[in-house]
Amino acid sequence: MGKIFDDEYFMREALKEASTALEQGEIPVGAVIVCNDRIVARGHNAVEALQDPTAHAEILAITAAANALGNKYLSGCTVYVTVEPCPMCAGALYWARPDRLVFGTGDEKRGYRRHTPQLLHPATRVTNGISEEKARHLMKKFFDDLRKTREG
Repeated sequence: MGKIFDDEYFMREALKEASTALEQGEIPVGAVIVCNDRIVARGHNAVEALQDPTAHAEILAITAAANALGNKYLSGCTVYVTVEPCPMCAGALYWARPDRLVFGTGDEKRGYRRHTPQLLHPATRVTNGISEEKARHLMKKFFDDLRKTREG
């Protein structure tokens, strides 16, 4: 029997955040930050709601985690995010220094790996492809719906 609290479990929690973003008309990206098998912070894109271009899921989750832990560093933590972080978020992750970053689907246009592949802190281990199809489906739905709205 596998571990109850594994990467799939926590990515499902991040996907719940992404679904909330989708329901609110935001690009469906969700994040959770985990320390000692416990979620210490959650976030989803709130760029439109806050009219703030920095209100990405990762940034909001990092801020919440730092407040919850009382520390600017996320040592011992894993950040789960449904979509590969953009360079801005990867830069924030560099400074936050989590032990791990786990993301669902890549972002060929805006992901950090395309623009700045060495941006994360060298000690942060990266795992990708966890629940990739589900994360990709949410993004596809958002942009398909957006195209339909613009065409119709």
